[in-house]
Amino acid sequence: MNTRTTLLRRLAFALALALPLAAVAAPVAEVYRDPSCGCCKAWIAYLRDHGYTVVDHEEPAMATLKQRLGVPGEAASCHTARIGGYVIEGHVPVEDIRKLLAEHPHARGLAAPGMPMGSPGMEMGTAQRYPVLLIGTDGSTRVFAMHGPDA
Repeated sequence: MNTRTTLLRRLAFALALALPLAAVAAPVAEVYRDPSCGCCKAWIAYLRDHGYTVVDHEEPAMATLKQRLGVPGEAASCHTARIGGYVIEGHVPVEDIRKLLAEHPHARGLAAPGMPMGSPGMEMGTAQRYPVLLIGTDGSTRVFAMHGPDA
């Protein structure tokens, strides 16, 4: 076997190993936040720490964006993201995002309403129990997961 053939076989083997890793890479997260929000920056860092590529958009008209994306008022939080075709509202944990993307339900997305203490990006103070809601295509919500103490 000549050197060129050996080199091509090694390259093909390396590519075969790399493709499955690329297939499981986290999708891009488009995050929209108020320019002055610090906890939004912490949630973005959390996503990056978990392998997401984040495109950070400073958006002064957050209420208009949330309305356009169909986030119900009772599910609203400080930042809004688009990941894998879904809306992710607020401090939603990565494990819930991964579950949503794996199960791929017919829904608008997920929301962690308000700014729950102890949620990703809100690690200060005493952690509280909080729900992550599944937002239906009709705007209805139901509990998708519970987090925090005694969850």
